[in-house]
Amino acid sequence: MIILPHDDSPGGKPVLEMPDALGPEATRVVWFVAHTKSRCEKKLTEYCARAGLESTLPLYQSVKKYRGKTLTFEKPLFPGYVFLRMSVMSRPKVMQSDYVANLLDVPCQEDFEEQLQAILQALGTDYEVRLAPTIQPGARVRIKTGPLRGLEGYVEQRKGMVEVHLRLDFISQAAAVKMDADLLELA
Repeated sequence: MIILPHDDSPGGKPVLEMPDALGPEATRVVWFVAHTKSRCEKKLTEYCARAGLESTLPLYQSVKKYRGKTLTFEKPLFPGYVFLRMSVMSRPKVMQSDYVANLLDVPCQEDFEEQLQAILQALGTDYEVRLAPTIQPGARVRIKTGPLRGLEGYVEQRKGMVEVHLRLDFISQAAAVKMDADLLELA
């Protein structure tokens, strides 16, 4: 922003002008990834809605049972991340919120949008969608609960329903969708 000394009016107040150097690139709408402070994803999306900014927060349903009650919660699929579609000029508005730790530029807009849309489409179905585990065959693991708690071993093979991982490469994470193998074919 450029501040000119004063205008031609008798009061002589400063005049604010946007430089032409920013040009159309400053107003072009692109994707950004907001790395949020801990447990602030929903607060950031509410802030963006009030500020008139487009935000996307993929949510999945988590069912918990407490003393005879069954409660369903909507939780962020990618904890710590909110996806924003806005102009570069809106960056300061997002950064002034108390919810953002860092705002990341997305270098390949087309790939990011294609991957995000695939994940959002999966969330709109009846399939079970959750954050993909990082446990793969060959990984050394420790059993967390149950009668074998504390034992360590290696993952040999995963059984049961087929898990399809829809990747979001920019944040190195994936959404896991469980489905029957007969619904799949080689790409």
